[in-house]
Amino acid sequence: MRFYLDHAATAPLRAEARDAWLEASSVVGNASSTHGAGQEARRLLEESRERAAAVLGCDPIEVVFTSGGTESINTALHGLWSSRAPGTTAIVLPDGEHHATMDTVAALAAVGADVRAVALDAAGRIAGDAFSAALPAAALATALAANNEVGTINDSAALARAAADAGVPLHLDAVAAWGHVPLSFRSLRGDAAPGAGLVAMTVAGHKLGAPVGIGALVVARTARISALLHGGAQQRGLRAGTQDVAGAAAFAVALELAEEERLAESARLTVLRDRLISGIRAAVPQAELLGDPVDRLPGNAHVLFPGAVGESLLFLLDMAGVAASTGSACQAGVAEPSHVVMALGRSEQDARSVLRFTLGRTSTDADVDAVLAAIGDAYARASGASPAARS
Repeated sequence: MRFYLDHAATAPLRAEARDAWLEASSVVGNASSTHGAGQEARRLLEESRERAAAVLGCDPIEVVFTSGGTESINTALHGLWSSRAPGTTAIVLPDGEHHATMDTVAALAAVGADVRAVALDAAGRIAGDAFSAALPAAALATALAANNEVGTINDSAALARAAADAGVPLHLDAVAAWGHVPLSFRSLRGDAAPGAGLVAMTVAGHKLGAPVGIGALVVARTARISALLHGGAQQRGLRAGTQDVAGAAAFAVALELAEEERLAESARLTVLRDRLISGIRAAVPQAELLGDPVDRLPGNAHVLFPGAVGESLLFLLDMAGVAASTGSACQAGVAEPSHVVMALGRSEQDARSVLRFTLGRTSTDADVDAVLAAIGDAYARASGASPAARS
């Protein structure tokens, strides 16, 4: 039997989203065509956009459907950079961001961007004073609503206010946070001036139970942003190409259900997560929870196992039927220390000795029990095999 504790990598497909996708797939027609079949597809697409907007807290015209989080982040950062105010070159980049953001900013740095790093505190939170201090005369800023590895929740409202006060456009990566943290694009944007404050927000469908391959970038109607993909005038000209009607329908359903369930699921997952953390500490007294102990995503338990190699622990747990992670799934298969853990001020050895357990809507006590039954022996074997343990 398999016990899945890697919901942050991807969540199981919701039956309702699957059914919505299948039903929408039976609608034949390109949503950009003017004939009846095309207009039927357009109707379904725009209904899905309206439903998504109602949950995201924005206007329907501000929802740009994409292939997922990575495309949304690239579109936001490249688009804001290309449309930046004259004379501005700085990008405000907190440490510990997702690799989709870090790698995109690195690409922009290669063509002239000046990167202003912002440190995290020991719990993995973006330091508010440092973030504000980095903003003046910046071209743009980006930030995670919640850290995708250690699970610490940032004060998105404070970050958005700081960017608005500085007159700087902000992109908020809400991929890890959406469905777990109350977020409203309209509320976070407030009365910021056009082109300042929160102007773009990223959400990925497969984290919520929609199919892989659908996501959204919310772009304020007043934002100055250029397109990443060219070849058509779809979606305000910000994302060219034939639109995925079935994906949009499934995405809207998954968004609605995630928001409907959010409060009850957060409470349920917090109880499961805390039992998991307590049980790990009982089995492995050396284990240390990383990230904020309270203000963290409800299903996230990011644990440091001193003297063990995370990849070894991962293999041993997988042999016991437990699926977990050493960090972001986007870096899976790459034997490198967690940049997030190192951003907390931890050593490279510590950054190689972590596991991320993430629970979701299908998680049960049986998943926690499976980890607790296996973790003690896995740690004893992994730490015994570790070069650090033998030295």
